Amino acid sequence: MLFDDTYTTIKQATEALFKDRGSKFLAFAYPIINEQEVKKYLDALRGLHPKANHHCYAYRLGLDRSQFRINDDGEPSGSAGRPILNVLLSKDVTNVLVVVVRYFGGTLLGVPGLINAYKSATLEALGEAELIQKTINDVYEISFDFEAMNDVMKVVKEFGLKINNQTYDNRCALAIEVRKSILNQVLTKIENIESANTKYLSTL
Repeated sequence: MLFDDTYTTIKQATEALFKDRGSKFLAFAYPIINEQEVKKYLDALRGLHPKANHHCYAYRLGLDRSQFRINDDGEPSGSAGRPILNVLLSKDVTNVLVVVVRYFGGTLLGVPGLINAYKSATLEALGEAELIQKTINDVYEISFDFEAMNDVMKVVKEFGLKINNQTYDNRCALAIEVRKSILNQVLTKIENIESANTKYLSTL
């Protein structure tokens, strides 16, 4: 295989609590697939914890792991979002959002104390999570005449492709997930079927 088509993420949302000198740091880790989900989770946490002093977060998205964002939400620059992101980097996970909700306990922790608190809270939350390996899949739509159904289904079966949705009529359409590393083989076989066309939809 010429390239790695797997990545590590978390299976389900988790939460953890870290305390330091009266301050409480509630860490929430979520598996995500896009930025819209980040907003949804942040809005939900702000609704659940309206009296918290800070909602700091970092996320990493994308299969090349290059898309990320950090937010200190009023904490000193570099003391919250960056330590959260550094944990995601050290664990080599992607498609993960971690939000740490802080309730101030009355004692200033200083930047080193904050860095340690946000890092520790994130480590605790990820420690609760089950890490899973996922493959990078492209979603394609195959459209074909009804007569070609058997030939198309033969390819689907041969490569164990997952069908996301389907419509059957005179002209049929299937949305399938294809693992990156076998994409060319699958597309070549489909395109050899008379009346079959393929269209790229998205990457998961």
